[in-house]
Amino acid sequence: MPKTSKKKPFDPEHMTPEEQLKFEIAEELGLGDQVLQKGWKSLTSKESGRIGGLMARRKREMKEASSSCKSL
Repeated sequence: MPKTSKKKPFDPEHMTPEEQLKFEIAEELGLGDQVLQKGWKSLTSKESGRIGGLMARRKREMKEASSSCKSL
């Protein structure tokens, strides 16, 4: 029996902080319009991987910045 994925459609009005970061990076890469028009599934694996890599880097930088502020 195949699994069914019940993902909600992309809603730019009601995004979680992680979704906001993801969309912000997509816009920086020039992919924002494509995502709005066709959805996340329209991206290539290379584009998706690039977004994921940049998200990981930003999260790591935010974590390091917040931990360095606490040590002051």
